[in-house]
Amino acid sequence: MTDGMPSPFNSALETGVRTLAILIACYPRAHDLGRLVQYDYLTVHSADADGPPSLHPPLPLRSGELLVRRGLIESGLRLMMSRSLVRQKLDVQGFIYSADDAAASFLDNMKAPYIAALRDRAAWVAATFDSLSADELDSMVRRLFESWTIEFQPVQSGPPAELL
Repeated sequence: MTDGMPSPFNSALETGVRTLAILIACYPRAHDLGRLVQYDYLTVHSADADGPPSLHPPLPLRSGELLVRRGLIESGLRLMMSRSLVRQKLDVQGFIYSADDAAASFLDNMKAPYIAALRDRAAWVAATFDSLSADELDSMVRRLFESWTIEFQPVQSGPPAELL
């Protein structure tokens, strides 16, 4: 933005609200940061995983989003925890996160169409992927990224270099 105000896009608030919607959809289950990063990606790009229409447009090279997303989601979780909307617990595998008691009421007060679509996609992600083990989810996300990488490779003219 040009008036000196920070952009709400890719901010702690935006990612915090998305993560909150995911945790509400998964409730009472708690998840670690790695799964929340994957779930955030699947919520935003649901059509890529044969789900409902995506919340955001598909972009080439979006596989790099997972790396950027992790720090943003950590910031969003800290913001939501500071408002008593997300609970952090220490588990044998590290920290896990769950929706706190006031989380659903907080999100219920947001009436924008984007929030309704977000909650719908988060519910789809929870219903579709919450039963997968961490290894199964990692494998599925890896397959999606491989197909996206191939989809956006430049078209090569002539035979592959290794055949010459």
